[in-house]
Amino acid sequence: MIATPTEPATTVAGDGPAAIVFRGTAPTKGNLSRDSSERLMGLVAPVGLFVLWELCADFHLIDTRFFPAPSSIAGTFGTLIQNGQLLANTLISLERLFLGFLLGAIPALVIGLTMGLYRPVRALVEPLILGTYPIPKSAILPLILLIFGLGEPSKVVMVAIGVFYPVVINTVSGVLQIPKMYLDVGHNFGASRWNMFTTIALPGALPFIMTGIKLGAGLGLILIAIAEMIGAQSGLGYMIWNAWQILSVNTMYVGLIMIALVGFALTVILNEIERYLIPARHDR
Repeated sequence: MIATPTEPATTVAGDGPAAIVFRGTAPTKGNLSRDSSERLMGLVAPVGLFVLWELCADFHLIDTRFFPAPSSIAGTFGTLIQNGQLLANTLISLERLFLGFLLGAIPALVIGLTMGLYRPVRALVEPLILGTYPIPKSAILPLILLIFGLGEPSKVVMVAIGVFYPVVINTVSGVLQIPKMYLDVGHNFGASRWNMFTTIALPGALPFIMTGIKLGAGLGLILIAIAEMIGAQSGLGYMIWNAWQILSVNTMYVGLIMIALVGFALTVILNEIERYLIPARHDR
């Protein structure tokens, strides 16, 4: 390898052959801290919004009956943490979300990979998915409650339905964008169906699958809140609905902010998983 004058090279000794490292491409402290800087920049907007909200409340530019000051909401937040209500309701919602996510994502992943690999399966199943996808998921909640009752299964099923569609649609799209050459190589070398799934379809479609998982997790969080408002006696959705019934506006905002924090945390976790599985996607 020949180094150009604009990219001076140094030789690094090691156990193997000497390696050429270009100074122009070596990782720098600035590059390593770029992700941290971007995370800090992401905090500017919400912090600025709360500061503006507080100022508007202090100067009576907004009706504090409907938009209480963030400092007042923070006090209620602390009270609900101390008496354990917030933690208990959050954990219950997270448990329902996790179970529903598994129930919806795993079948969606298997069905999506199968549809992408086998055209007859895609021709058979795709009309059903495309026909039922536009139906608002919240609109089928009464039917879900009728079938599964007011217990835990109805909440888990609602989340599973919401997670299923983004994952299966994105998985199919991911498999279909894999170059046909790779599939032909697998067939020519006698790869089994399991090998086709695990070594070609799944890795090739992984960027699309992660997008579907992130969309599904967000939709599942929305649906679990809706389901808890109507047919539950616990959870963040129930806490918000109960606060509305007793006109506790601060508690309503605490529930809404907690849902936003849970959604943000889920996004961060899934982004880190994606960064680990698909590092090239985050190197841009």
